Amino acid sequence: MTNAKEGQIIFIAGPVVKADGMKGAKMYDVVQVGEEGLIGEIIGLLGDQATMQVYEETAGVVPGEKVVQTERPLSVALAPGLIGMIYDGIQRPLAKIMKKTGMYMARGVRVDSLDFQKKWHFVPKVKAGKEVSEGQVLGVVQETPVVLHKIMVPPDVSGKLTFLAGEGDYTIEEIVATVNAEGNKKDLAMLQYWPVRMARPFVKKFDPEIPLLTGQRILDAFFPLTKGGTAAIPGGFGTGKTVTQHQLAKWCDADIIVYVGCGERGNEMTEVLMEFPELEDPRTGQPLMNRTILIANTSNMPVAAREASVYTGITIAEYYRDMGYTVGLMADSTSRWAEALREISGRLEEMPGEEGYPAYLASKLADFYERAGYVQVIGPEKKTGSIAIIGAVSPPGGDFSEPVTQNTLRIVKVFWALDSDLADKKHFPAIHWLKSYSLYLEKASDWWKKNVNEEWPELREKAMKLLQKENELQEIIQLVGPDALPHHEQIVLEASRIIREDFLQQHAYHRVDTYCPTTKQYQMMKIMLDYFDRLNDALKKGVRIDVLKAQRDMKEKISRLKYIDNKTFDRDSKQVTKLIEKTFSKLLEGSK
Repeated sequence: MTNAKEGQIIFIAGPVVKADGMKGAKMYDVVQVGEEGLIGEIIGLLGDQATMQVYEETAGVVPGEKVVQTERPLSVALAPGLIGMIYDGIQRPLAKIMKKTGMYMARGVRVDSLDFQKKWHFVPKVKAGKEVSEGQVLGVVQETPVVLHKIMVPPDVSGKLTFLAGEGDYTIEEIVATVNAEGNKKDLAMLQYWPVRMARPFVKKFDPEIPLLTGQRILDAFFPLTKGGTAAIPGGFGTGKTVTQHQLAKWCDADIIVYVGCGERGNEMTEVLMEFPELEDPRTGQPLMNRTILIANTSNMPVAAREASVYTGITIAEYYRDMGYTVGLMADSTSRWAEALREISGRLEEMPGEEGYPAYLASKLADFYERAGYVQVIGPEKKTGSIAIIGAVSPPGGDFSEPVTQNTLRIVKVFWALDSDLADKKHFPAIHWLKSYSLYLEKASDWWKKNVNEEWPELREKAMKLLQKENELQEIIQLVGPDALPHHEQIVLEASRIIREDFLQQHAYHRVDTYCPTTKQYQMMKIMLDYFDRLNDALKKGVRIDVLKAQRDMKEKISRLKYIDNKTFDRDSKQVTKLIEKTFSKLLEGSK
């Protein structure tokens, strides 16, 4: 009926397939299911029966068809050529699939993850005859104008380097080095494979200390994320999760961006795929795709591939981390990933946990976020690399008490809480400043003090106190109106409104305001808080509150600070400062 390497399908339920005659199969090995050879992965073994999740649509597959064992786990191909690629959840390049099958993806299509014909210019960095160890850089390839790809000795390989190719052009499959490890000859190419469910090794993990700068004022200034940190962006429909993720991918100061569109709507992913190739990296002036890898697995794609897509993304991220790069991974959204887990768990008839999610949901989320970190990577050079993970969460109805949000918040150290009321008021990014938090604030403040200005932590604390005071006054305002408040509290409302509307609000699609450098953030905050201090001083010296509120020209200039070109901000902001000084001087003279 079947040979030792083949089984036979006995059960099909959506993406879940069972087969017998699978003796010798291993957990998480890849299989080819049915006559079309659909790609699947073994997720359960009992005797000679195997349970598999299939990464393609199983309609039309029937019991009795064969299952072929590949005897290798689900792995990603790692080599020069990854940067700029757009993959599906199991590292199949979508552009190649479209050329092969047209606009609609055919089942069972086979395409190479990388270009095996292209030659890359290899420059050796060591000499043959020396001892080499895992993680050691053998040579480099200029993958893109901004990414130098380091060809490394794979993990668990060490010994004497008996052969190293000279400088020249090679395909990723050609042998460029040979290592003699205790008598065993190991040929090395630029290409290596790594199982997606196994974290790549490192020497040790450090506490993240350097902020991952995003150019988004509410994130950098109020709730910072560090390189190697973890963050979650939960929010209901329409609150701006995806746009915030897009902004982070475009503007954060990571060396490499891995963007995983996991179960999101096709039109949102299309925006990423169409827009990113046209964007310019503000740090290098090069196209943004020269440091970006996109993994697209939309909501209408097979559900099992959605579950695999985050592992594909994090494994690629770890590979570039091992080269010593700072990597930013955006997962949009982990809720859709959890829904894939729930659907597969239901098909497997497992005991459901809260709201139908599998009981192991928390451990799966923890395993994923645990692969972030600022680490010393393997190798003799003692270099460091980092992965920051930013996961969007889509709680049904914006309910933060649901299992995915709650389990995520137990793991991550930064919480950017998107608020439906702010989104309804067109306040974007709709991150609520009183519900959000960052456990990296102290480390980030040290960096701001050292690299931007000593007084930054005091300015931030002062701004937060104003916003908190405004929130405390809201209940009174609703009862008696703002004009019934004492004059000094009306000044608080005036200053907090400016911080809310002119600092925290940021226009993602404005040519200038889409990205705000740290120096500009500091200067904006300083001007706004100086304005608050001058209001208080003028009030104490007898200037009437209605006169202070009536200075429209000055307030207009402050509100336009964020639209001043970043390159000329130092010069132009001084004009605003002079106007504030001149206006208050006149007000104080008139009150005498």
